[in-house]
Amino acid sequence: MNDAIILKQALWAGLAQWKITVDDRMLQKFCLYYELLRDWNKRINLTAIIAPEEVAVKHFLDSLSILTMLSPPDGLKMVDIGSGAGFPGLPLKIVRPDMEITLVESVGKKVLFLREVVNRLNLNGVVIYAGRAEEGAREPALRGAFQLAAARAVAALPVLTEYALPFLQKGGLFLALKGPKVEGEVAACARALELLGGKIRDIKSFVLPVIPEERTMVIMEKVAGTPEKYPRRPGIPARRPLQEKGCGHTARH
Repeated sequence: MNDAIILKQALWAGLAQWKITVDDRMLQKFCLYYELLRDWNKRINLTAIIAPEEVAVKHFLDSLSILTMLSPPDGLKMVDIGSGAGFPGLPLKIVRPDMEITLVESVGKKVLFLREVVNRLNLNGVVIYAGRAEEGAREPALRGAFQLAAARAVAALPVLTEYALPFLQKGGLFLALKGPKVEGEVAACARALELLGGKIRDIKSFVLPVIPEERTMVIMEKVAGTPEKYPRRPGIPARRPLQEKGCGHTARH
């Protein structure tokens, strides 16, 4: 059985379980995405997960889990922070082509990969910001411009909160895709939420289909404006997170 068939079967099974509808053209885009990921991964470090079934579940379906938690309105503007190999933004764009997606990625080789995927898959309405989140959130065209922000396996919640909330409009949502244990991170981000104008709206636990693994989605809402001094200069949020002293965190690997 070739890789494309394995990939499609895993996607079909997972999407059917989640009642997410796709057509054959979308599945073909996922197959081409996988081919590009596999080929580029031989030259640059994009992911340790490369087997077709695992990519289908742990990258593509994990990204699409967002659609099981909310139904984005047509034309929604989303920013994917620390996009890496394009997750979760590009799988969402394939299934929801009406969404406007901005990918924020600071590593030059990964930016080249993202441009190749967007070009080869003919994905319109995708902007790639080649820079750090702390810089992007200060760009007038990006600050306060999005209804949805998402990040997957990037950093601990206090750091992600400072990266994400400045990008959001008031009332916008930030979705942090995490592993199964987030209690410490949630507790640690209380100060960041207070300073940056956010609140925890919900914490959803779920299990990936096909290859069962526990996941958690932390959903934050932007309820007030973020002070102009945030985010701080590049590198500072990661080195000095906005959290109470003594608060620990758990990271997703």
